[in-house]
Amino acid sequence: MKPFILSALATVVLAFYAFSGNTTVSKNDPVSIAVDKGAKWLVSTQGKDGGWGQDGGETSYVRQGEHLESSGNDVANTAVAAAALLHAGSTPVKGEYHVALARAVDFILQRVDSSAPDNLEVTTLHGTQIQRKLGPYIDTFLTSKLLAELDGQMGDARANAHVRQALQKCVAKIEKNQLKDGSWNMAGGWAPILGTSMASRSLYLAQKKGVVVSEAAMNKVKDYTANGAASPTATPASAGVRLYQDAQALEQMSRTDSDRRTNAAQIKSMTKNLSDQRYVMGFGSFGGEEFFSYLNISDSLRRTGGPEWEKWNADIKTKLVKLQNEDGSWAGHHCITGRVAVTSAAILAMLVDREPAQNQ
Repeated sequence: MKPFILSALATVVLAFYAFSGNTTVSKNDPVSIAVDKGAKWLVSTQGKDGGWGQDGGETSYVRQGEHLESSGNDVANTAVAAAALLHAGSTPVKGEYHVALARAVDFILQRVDSSAPDNLEVTTLHGTQIQRKLGPYIDTFLTSKLLAELDGQMGDARANAHVRQALQKCVAKIEKNQLKDGSWNMAGGWAPILGTSMASRSLYLAQKKGVVVSEAAMNKVKDYTANGAASPTATPASAGVRLYQDAQALEQMSRTDSDRRTNAAQIKSMTKNLSDQRYVMGFGSFGGEEFFSYLNISDSLRRTGGPEWEKWNADIKTKLVKLQNEDGSWAGHHCITGRVAVTSAAILAMLVDREPAQNQ
């Protein structure tokens, strides 16, 4: 499959919307078209059980000889796909993709409900591609983040209570299993710092929704992030790739006005690197880790605003739309090649400057 190529006119239109920060754009602008195609592809590959697996049942477009590293549907891919549908405008009770999203939530809740309360797992499926790259407990972190976003959006009191209970269970798992250095960089992942980012983000979002979250846990990951940002070289947890490490740090260090003031110098220093295309390419090509990093960077720069955000937003949206496959999916070129995770991360990154469904 060949990537979808923008026309010159579409590129200009895309840049206009990205630079203008327009959040009420037409459904016919390039980003909306790309998101709609991506969401439809995700729904078309959803399993009968409501879940998603590594690559929609097929091998990567980019690495033709690659074999699927796991079969069946898993929690991590399902959680990030569900998040993409949520941010694309649906909830489990309304919107174009509400049926698919509701089925995905059921898939996830069943597994959270049956998981042990003390360990960090929410799945019995091991060795998936996304686990091997982002850490063995990425399923829990992505699930916790999704449940925090879904909290209060389920349509009735009983369903909301179920999501809140599952979220509290995930939060407790994450808090109990935080490492001494403040991270969740568990052995078994190639770039677990991106898993740590999702774990921390989920705690922050849960706290904003009113869930009691340990301040000690939040302070420990803040300290971990500050130490990593101050390091002259990328740490092993980021696979030696500075983009991944800075993406985690930028998101963590820019969450509140107070954070942005305190970390202004470091944020500025990391943001300057975005003008270096070798840095932006991360490992050297567009793998899933790059896509998740772009999501973190977009979230961070949108909060800080200014010309750096406007330029980044225009550039990354143009890049992502050009990388889309004809069928609406995105594929990673290394490591996380699975189209479900990469497509979901691309959709989320392109929608950062538009209000998610639960806030509309």
